[in-house]
Amino acid sequence: MTSNVVEFEEITSKGFTDANTALRSGVRARWERKKHESNSKNADGSSDENRKPASSLSDRFIPNRAAMDMEKSSHAILSQSDESESSDPATDGDDNEEGSNGRVASDMSEYKSSVLGLDADSKSRILSFKDKAPVPKGDTVNNLQVLYSASTTSRRKNKNTTKLVSRHIPSAPSRILDAPDLLDDYYLNLLSWSDTNVLAVALSQAVYLWNAETGDIDELCNVEDEGPDAHISSVSWIQEGGGHLAVGTSWGQTMLWDVRAKKQLRKMNGHSDRVGALSWNRHVLSSGGRDNLIINHDVRIAEHKVANLASHTQEVCGLAWSPDGMTLASGANDNKLCLWDAAASSTSRPRYELTEHQAAVKALAWSPHERNLLATGGGTADRCIKFWNAQSGSMLQSVDTGSQVCALQWNPHEKEILSSHGFARNQLCLWKYPTMAKVKELEGHTARVLHMAASPDGSSVVSAAADETLRFWDVFAPPCKSSGAKRGASDLPGGAKSKKLSRTMHIR
Repeated sequence: MTSNVVEFEEITSKGFTDANTALRSGVRARWERKKHESNSKNADGSSDENRKPASSLSDRFIPNRAAMDMEKSSHAILSQSDESESSDPATDGDDNEEGSNGRVASDMSEYKSSVLGLDADSKSRILSFKDKAPVPKGDTVNNLQVLYSASTTSRRKNKNTTKLVSRHIPSAPSRILDAPDLLDDYYLNLLSWSDTNVLAVALSQAVYLWNAETGDIDELCNVEDEGPDAHISSVSWIQEGGGHLAVGTSWGQTMLWDVRAKKQLRKMNGHSDRVGALSWNRHVLSSGGRDNLIINHDVRIAEHKVANLASHTQEVCGLAWSPDGMTLASGANDNKLCLWDAAASSTSRPRYELTEHQAAVKALAWSPHERNLLATGGGTADRCIKFWNAQSGSMLQSVDTGSQVCALQWNPHEKEILSSHGFARNQLCLWKYPTMAKVKELEGHTARVLHMAASPDGSSVVSAAADETLRFWDVFAPPCKSSGAKRGASDLPGGAKSKKLSRTMHIR
């Protein structure tokens, strides 16, 4: 009995053992793998410190894969692996293999330069970002850097300026007029030239008229009776005929004068503060004031106020109607440029509100060559001339001039634009459009050049500056007359100056 039990247990244990062995999986258990690794380590005599990783191309976590230049990174990794293989001591050192390695290196350098845009000796990072850091916003402008970046000691002159135009542009003004008490205020518009060749300039409390043909000077009006602080803040000639002049005052009133009769025709109210900008569109006079409003006056009717346009939040310092009379451009101290339709009413909103400027927008000029092309200039913190498509509201171009842009004037004969500037050089710059290559710099003013106006024939430009002088520049001479143009005073032989320039005329 006992022997039978023993035999049964032996048969049972052997049977289950064979069954377990037959059904055993091919994958080793974790404890078996650990035991095998420890045995192999003891047999080889190596340690974990000397053991190399299985692959040098192991994956790693990248926070923003879309911002990485993966093609460049893969090329850098592969080139490193190729260099390590070529430096293997087991490789043969024959001349043929050295030549092939040289060819491979030259091919890799060509690939870098042509496809990836890298230099042959470039040691850039493997994981390099494509995108640059974002440009800081306009409110982070360093005012000290803006003021002193245009130093007089670092003047850069274009050597190829003579190739941009075929005509001669005198470097010196053809005439200088003394303008005492000309207010040094960036937000005013104190100069206007009529199509009858009469220049109107506001000097503190009075408006003076200078006839460019005869040289006669007349005083049109004086507002000293309004108080010691009263002054003229803007002037603008009517477009056709040149017989009427609009005058804006510091107390918010707009006056209309008959110049030939030297008689005030009417006073138009509507503003609660000074009127710093005026612009004509046939019989409609637009006025902008420090009360942030733009008012359209129909000067033919008694109830002159036909529209009250409110969009700006600070003083309106620039107004300009387009040549076709369909669009009014307005600039203000709120750094905003607004484009208004001619049919706008008091409840209308501007067609476009453009906020790309970072300073006050005073300089406005419509192109006489291309419809809907508008040029604008920004103040000290902006320093840019921007070009706009008034139909679509898109900005076409922007140029940093390096200093405050006070006024803009288009050349009626060619695609050129003249800009006047403030600190640090107080110069006038002539630009070629649309390349915006600098053609000429005109210097002579000792303070910022606040105002500009063009003569009726479009050949001359007058500039008024805070140094209380008016200077006339023969900068827009028509191409047909350029061959017979007179030389400037600085170009006369022996350095002699013209008698016209040696004598400074006084406007009052």
